Amino acid sequence: MSHSHAHNHDHKDLKGRKLLITILLNTVITVAQVIGGLVSGSLSLLSDALHNFSDVLSLIVSYIASKLSKQKASINRTFGYKRAEILAAFVNAATLIIVAVILIKEAIERFQDPQNIESNLVIWLSLIAIAGNGYSVLLLKKDSDNNINIKSAYLHLLTDMLASVAVLIGGLLMKYFQLFWVDSLLTFLIAVYLIFVGYHLLKTSTKMLMLFTPEHIDIKAVVRVVNKLPKVNKLHHVHIWNLSDDELHLEAHLDLKEDISTSEFNDLLLEIESLLHDEFNINHVTIQPEFNKEDPKEVIVQD
Repeated sequence: MSHSHAHNHDHKDLKGRKLLITILLNTVITVAQVIGGLVSGSLSLLSDALHNFSDVLSLIVSYIASKLSKQKASINRTFGYKRAEILAAFVNAATLIIVAVILIKEAIERFQDPQNIESNLVIWLSLIAIAGNGYSVLLLKKDSDNNINIKSAYLHLLTDMLASVAVLIGGLLMKYFQLFWVDSLLTFLIAVYLIFVGYHLLKTSTKMLMLFTPEHIDIKAVVRVVNKLPKVNKLHHVHIWNLSDDELHLEAHLDLKEDISTSEFNDLLLEIESLLHDEFNINHVTIQPEFNKEDPKEVIVQD
């Protein structure tokens, strides 16, 4: 069996300092919003604080993952800590959905019995959140273009800034028009949005943990491309999965047309690696060469 890496993914520095600044900023915003929400009686401010708290968690995960990814694999941990990020995303998403459901229940109860809310506090705190998140968004924008980990943090912060804008509008409506039911409506909308984001994250992380084929990969197309190469009879017994965000693995058996030498197979393997990397961005290839071997030749085989 031959195993090879086409390492073309850049493990760029994840700009730990910028991540630390955004973690600190968002922690301050979250604490301020929780206190403000409890003092003012605003449920929408508390739900925005929850959104901010989820951002703090995702930023911490991004930061820890960037540190852990630098640790080398060992005999006991042959993949290192590359899957820690996926596991954390799964836990974060599940808790996000649970809390959002509780918020919806609270919002419906509050809608039936609107409370008098200290709107000035809501307005000021939402302005602070918009400023803090806006700065964080600008801080991470450049790095988000070339790192998926930073990109997820950037998108979280951008949506959080928009949620704070919604809370600000609600605060203004309460202050000038005494529309206190708006607070419950905004809480409901923010919670529904959290479920939408959480569900997508939960689905994605579950698929990665279950080693499902990534959605953008067509296994039949991969097989067709490899089968066109000279000396190749059939690529079969195929598994394709994400180890982490930037590591896409392929493992397969390769039935050959002729009984070639090991050095000839090495040349063929280099060709396959290059092809799979350029066409499908697969950067880790493990192939078992075979010639006239009695085994199932289907593309997908139940092990």
